[in-house]
Amino acid sequence: MIRILLAEDDTAMRTYLKRALEQAGFSVMAVSCGTEALPLIQTEIYDLLLSDIVMPEMDGIELAQRCNEISPSTKVMFITGFAAVSLKANREAPHAKMLSKPFHLKDLVMEVERMFEDSAALML
Repeated sequence: MIRILLAEDDTAMRTYLKRALEQAGFSVMAVSCGTEALPLIQTEIYDLLLSDIVMPEMDGIELAQRCNEISPSTKVMFITGFAAVSLKANREAPHAKMLSKPFHLKDLVMEVERMFEDSAALML
């Protein structure tokens, strides 16, 4: 089962995304900020870091950079509603997938599944 660490500061959005991803068959640990996510990355292995970019304390870009240092095999996907932030993220985290808000939940699930298609094919 794919394990996802979700970092999203908006409580309603975090709850909504967690529920949708779990219903799609993923295991999801949800936290409200990067500083909550970091200790989890240090102690557990996640297949995907799904992070908002604009968050208090530690933004998603810094979180992704720290995640890459600690767990280079963890894939990263950003969700954001800010186009300018999206452009900055593409420069600073080139291996990350970007999904702009608003998006449909089926698009999120499809993008997550797509990120792991190659890995699944290698296991067959």
